[in-house]
Amino acid sequence: MATASSRPVSVYVLAGIRLLNGATGLLAPELLIRRFDPDRDPPSPAAVYAFRLFGIRTVLLGLELLTHDGERLREDLREAILIHGSDTATAATVGLQGHAPRRTAVLTTLISAVNTALSVSATASLANSTKKKPR
Repeated sequence: MATASSRPVSVYVLAGIRLLNGATGLLAPELLIRRFDPDRDPPSPAAVYAFRLFGIRTVLLGLELLTHDGERLREDLREAILIHGSDTATAATVGLQGHAPRRTAVLTTLISAVNTALSVSATASLANSTKKKPR
């Protein structure tokens, strides 16, 4: 069981990134939308809706990292690898296809790749700490 003090730092960093990005998407989607579509004012209602959906999902995923433990936390982190890996591939594809400003595409891809790396690191750290505990 992973107590608050035994969680790897990477879990807290990933949770913090998720909470910040999620809250921004939920409460101030226009800030994020302007990075992708700076010439459209006001932003598309569909984009606002999508970023709010993304926002609440991301906030809940961040909270799970702080409240779940044991096998449930390990499962959350395994899912995080898939979620953030998919986000990374999507951001890179959007950038390569020229569907977002270059700077935004690079930044979004980098953030998603860091989240993927944090997910992998946290998963490995928890697996290693479980193996080292005496039974």
